[in-house]
Formats: sequence, structure tokens, C-alpha cells
Amino acid sequence: MAKLKSLLKIEGTLDGMTFYKGKSGYLVRTQGGVSKSRIENDPAFIRTRENGSEFGQIAKSGKLLRQTLTPLLVDVKDGALTARMMKQMAHIKNFDTLSLRGDRHVAMGLLTPEGKALLRGFDFNGNAKLKSILLADFQLNTATGEISIPNFNPLQQMYMPGGATHVSFTAGIAHIDFETQEKELHYSPEANLPITNTVTPVSCTPPQVPTGGGQLVYVFKISFFQEINGMQYSLNNGAFNILQIIEVL
Repeated sequence: MAKLKSLLKIEGTLDGMTFYKGKSGYLVRTQGGVSKSRIENDPAFIRTRENGSEFGQIAKSGKLLRQTLTPLLVDVKDGALTARMMKQMAHIKNFDTLSLRGDRHVAMGLLTPEGKALLRGFDFNGNAKLKSILLADFQLNTATGEISIPNFNPLQQMYMPGGATHVSFTAGIAHIDFETQEKELHYSPEANLPITNTVTPVSCTPPQVPTGGGQLVYVFKISFFQEINGMQYSLNNGAFNILQIIEVL
């Protein structure tokens, strides 16, 4: 890197050199790195091509999962979600033991018990995890997608954020085919409760179970609200809301 001493203020590329403005003035450097053509064709970069192919595939799978659950994710806030999901999808892809390196897929990894186990328990909000908030046991009916808590005491069986006056529960079930990109989501109405010392049964059932190939993904959502003058408002724009994958079939 060199500093440009000239009356001409140049920015851009010329004769293999890049001119740009930095903090200390106008600078110049020679172009480096490996050309795109060489990466795409040189046998020495076969591992780079394989890694790039698989990286694109896991990114596509993570995006599909997030898009499928968008109606439930809209008020679940975590700026690190995409990166965390990419990491998890990469691990799931590694359980594809049938495809050649460079062509391993999340869809194949999810056909294995190990792949399903990696997706099961994934929290979409890394700052609000289900096991850290909900102290009560819940039951899932995989035939209907119903999630129930027979005897729930909100005040004693939850760690709730300050200012919360109400809590809502939602059960969702999605069909996702990571190979064909087909997706379908159904989710229950919210079961909304005041945060009091009263024992109340909770039951959330999606209106129907989606059909098709791929995986059935069951999710459980908990949302917190603050009531002011008879209206409930999402607490801190959803920073404390929870969405977890509780089962994958």
C-alpha cells in the first residue's frame, strides 16, 4: 500500500492498481487475490468450490426455514439468528453420508436421527430460550400439533421479564421440504393469560396438520405483553419473546 502524492484525486482501478480514499488521504494498492476464473476451473481449488457449493446450499435451507415461520418470527427479535442458523444447518448437512463432498445437503442430513436431533430444541431468540423461561412441563400431540400445559401457574412457573402483565402461547406445525423448497405452516390462535397466581390449563391446537414430503417441524411460541388502559402491547418489541422447534419428524 502506498500514499498517492499528486494533485489528481483518483478513485477506482487503473492498470492493475486500485486508488481509493482512506483516513490518511488518497492511497493506492495493487490488485491481488485469486481470479474468479481460476477458482472456478483450477484443480487446485476443488475444495474451495466444494465448500462454496455447500455453503450456498445451507444458506438456502436456513432461509427457507425462516421464511416458513415468518408469521411467528415477526415479533421474535435476535440479530444473530441468521448466523446461528447457518452454523446449525452446516452441522446437519454433515450427516448426509450418501452424497459426495461438495454436494451434501441439509435435506439428506435431516433424514437421519442425528440430523433431526440437531434441529430439535433450536431457539430462534438466542437471548430468550424456552428452557430458561418456562418452568412447567408441556405435552405435544404430534398427531394434531396440540401443545398443552394441564395446570399452569404463570406467576410461579415462569421467569417473566420486568413490566410483563400478560403472556401468550402459540403452537405451530410446518411442513418443510428442504429439497423441493415446498413449505406450509399452520398455527393456533394465541392462548392469552394474565400473569397472576391463578392455576389455568393451557391448550393450543393448530387448525390442521400440513401434508407433503420433507419434515414436519413443530414449534412453540411464548410472547409477553404489557397492558396499559385495557390494551396489550408487545413488550420491548418482542426482545423477550420465545420461539423454539420442539420436535422434528
